[in-house]
Amino acid sequence: MPAIEVGRICVKLAGREAGRKCVIVDIIDENFVLITGPKSLTGVKRRRVNIKHIEPLDKTIDIPKGASDEEVLKAIAAAGLTDFMKEVVKPKLSVV
Repeated sequence: MPAIEVGRICVKLAGREAGRKCVIVDIIDENFVLITGPKSLTGVKRRRVNIKHIEPLDKTIDIPKGASDEEVLKAIAAAGLTDFMKEVVKPKLSVV
């Protein structure tokens, strides 16, 4: 199973979107990939991230390379993963 592939669902590990799920849309090089939430669903903007900052999950969706956010939303809905994508894996740390 190739871990880093177009359509793979991942969890962001670093940054302000840490703990949120995203989808790999394109592979830029051996260190960077293009991801999207899409923002309307998970809160993750379309952006380039280091592969060390994402953790691949065992789920994939069927999308073409470079798919738009609308295509990604349709594929997530078709796979029945809308509620799964909305879940935040680990809560953000709050300063007490």
